[in-house]
Amino acid sequence: MSTRTARATLDTPVASPLDGALAVARQFTQVGSFARVADPAGLLAPDGAFSGFAFIWPTTPGGRSQTLFGRWDAARVSGYRFGIDAQGRLELALGDGISVAHLLGEVPLFARCWYLVGFSHDPASGETRLYQEAVINASNSLHAPILPYAYAERRAGVLTQAILHLPDTPFVLAGSHRLGTPAQVVDLYNGKIDRCGLVGRALDAAAFDAIRRDADGLPGREFRLLAYWNPSIGYGPAGIGDTLVDQGPAALDLEGFNRPVRAMTGFNWSGRDDSYRLAPEQYGGVHFHDDALIDCRWTPACSLEVPADLPSGCYALKLRQGGVEEHIPFFVRAATPRAPIAVLMATASYLAYANEQLSFSSPVVQPIFGRTPILSEDDMIRVERPELGLSAYDCHSDGAGVCFSSWRRPILNMRPRYRMALGSTWQFPADLSMIAWLTHKGYDYEVLTDHDLHRDGLAALQPYQAVITGSHPEYYSWRMMDATEQYLGGGGRLIYTGANGYYWAVSFRDDEPWCMEVRKLDSGSRAWQAQPGEHYNQSEPVRSGLWRNIGRTPQKLLGVGFATEGFDASGSYSRMPDADKPELEWIMAGVPETLIGDFGLALGGAAGLELDRYDLHLGTPPGAYLLATSQGLSDNYPRVSEEIYYMFPGQGATQDYQCRADVVFFDTLNDGAVFSTGSIAWTSALPSRGFDNPVSRITANVLDAFIRPGPLPGRAARP
Repeated sequence: MSTRTARATLDTPVASPLDGALAVARQFTQVGSFARVADPAGLLAPDGAFSGFAFIWPTTPGGRSQTLFGRWDAARVSGYRFGIDAQGRLELALGDGISVAHLLGEVPLFARCWYLVGFSHDPASGETRLYQEAVINASNSLHAPILPYAYAERRAGVLTQAILHLPDTPFVLAGSHRLGTPAQVVDLYNGKIDRCGLVGRALDAAAFDAIRRDADGLPGREFRLLAYWNPSIGYGPAGIGDTLVDQGPAALDLEGFNRPVRAMTGFNWSGRDDSYRLAPEQYGGVHFHDDALIDCRWTPACSLEVPADLPSGCYALKLRQGGVEEHIPFFVRAATPRAPIAVLMATASYLAYANEQLSFSSPVVQPIFGRTPILSEDDMIRVERPELGLSAYDCHSDGAGVCFSSWRRPILNMRPRYRMALGSTWQFPADLSMIAWLTHKGYDYEVLTDHDLHRDGLAALQPYQAVITGSHPEYYSWRMMDATEQYLGGGGRLIYTGANGYYWAVSFRDDEPWCMEVRKLDSGSRAWQAQPGEHYNQSEPVRSGLWRNIGRTPQKLLGVGFATEGFDASGSYSRMPDADKPELEWIMAGVPETLIGDFGLALGGAAGLELDRYDLHLGTPPGAYLLATSQGLSDNYPRVSEEIYYMFPGQGATQDYQCRADVVFFDTLNDGAVFSTGSIAWTSALPSRGFDNPVSRITANVLDAFIRPGPLPGRAARP
């Protein structure tokens, strides 16, 4: 037929200029987030008396040395650093290039409590002081202000150590510079830092008290301000960036590295406003993590210019060395769309799961899977190599959830043939079953990515008669949601072959599409939960969390929405009466079976892993047809947490009818339509029995009709 075309089989080599041997070398990766500014003029290296202060919310005080800020070189033991020692106490270090003098506090810091901390030093007399005082209100800290704990520190000493200030040493917030090849930042800090400053005089306790009592934490003019970094400045219509603004005389703004987390509550958060859009002055908290990674910043070993005539599709750079084979996938979009079909590769969701370690770090994984996770050597490498970074399903070393994920690093689980610890393919490897099916059937298709859809909106989808999703398009931005809705309202046709889709609301910066942000809020199936008041993304001023909680349930666009998940075994579908209505006979043509999908590469069935259901109360269109529903699921498939208001027995699939997958079809405006399968396992059933099976036939029937010009079959008979 004219809509099908000959296409090379999967894993077909394509000649390129890169064929042959490549010279590669190991490269350093700076892990951990911090902020810094070069200071060649020594404006932050005073010769006379000076003091420093910061509002801090430490998350892992004790265990190792951490630097809050300083102009310090750890290799040349020069400059000054102010931080927390291995016992969780304040520490000031002064170095002359040969030796180091320390002043240590005596009162350990409590984790997740706000403090004002500071130091002062007068080189003329050697008089040195440490200051520490809690800044706790009813909402901002782990503890209530009613407790009689020892928070305060007033430590004095004499340090006659000279300070060697080197011009090539930067000022670093949340870490210390260490000269080397390459230079790196060490002694990284875990926790938040809000307003921070340096003044050109030695402050006493009364002066620090005055700063602490100021609503904005601002020192008075008489303090001879050198620098004052105020992270609450800079919020705007596009969220907030990585620059920490210096309100001091030299305007030495700090630049964040590895995306310090902003839009976080600060020392003065009252709890009354839950968004920086309402009270930006209360959102000066910047959360730093010692294991954050956004960009490896490697020097490329090679580059490839994609030939203009290379067909749109999924490709990979295949590497071989010493018997080891590796694939680096990439996608080619059509310069001028010509095919009737677009396959939408869920690159936002691929990022969310990139190098996930949930299978290792979370004790709930085994009961969720219903069996022991199956781990591979590649899985162990992800855990052992911090320079590979974390996923949005992991937590940082201080327990905070990972809200950023990027592709500027190796992503080992975004590979052909990779199996997740649940024993099945997941995300990109699972979506290759759809690519294999389309290729085997000879369909003329092109590939789009979530990133294309986010950037170009409706224009990315409009050229196509039909769009097919992958198995698990879980993460969607506002632009993606809007574009999908516009496409369907304008007569577009969508085949949703997955489940738990359109679930989390995510954000991207326009100039950095390689980094995605999501915040897991207080609803939904989540590996972590954001702190109170920190529910809005910094990449754009929108609320994150579930789309369902923003009034845009998946049922509105897909007819189905997340109902249950289980990973012990997959089930099949039972044919429902709507499937035999005359106006839908084209969907079930050649499918006499009443039992559909009792096979598949995903745990043995087409209805499994994660499932979506038809639900009129959640926005399924009243005119939607229910063609099939799942069967054979165990109680390892419980009802999703966002629907459970009270805990009680009987919420598994054998007892709760809402724990199921549904196959749904409905019409949209202007001869558009949606066909949804409600199961992640659906696409993994397509290749079974040599691509000749009921799941394959139903999918082909729908796709053939969707790409045929004119109204769909039976349209006049449908309401």
